[in-house]
Amino acid sequence: MRVTSKGQVTIPKALRDEYGLLPGTEVEFCDDGGAVYIRKPLGGHTRGEELVKHLREAGRRAKFTMTTEEIMRLTRGEDWGTGRLEEGEGDPP
Repeated sequence: MRVTSKGQVTIPKALRDEYGLLPGTEVEFCDDGGAVYIRKPLGGHTRGEELVKHLREAGRRAKFTMTTEEIMRLTRGEDWGTGRLEEGEGDPP
């Protein structure tokens, strides 16, 4: 494989799959006595940890206007935004 004019290389799919190198994965290049290799940073967060961190930060920035009870009513189909509905009311024919 060749390095592009922008300094980029393509990591073969088999290696990306095997090592979990998904888009957005942090990597670092290491020099080992003339050989260069790529690895995930030591002590770095896993993709799952990064996702949880992102969701927590997004939750802090968001303004929620619905109460938990209102959300639960919607998920149970009890309220379609036009008031409280009894079971079966407002269902499509």
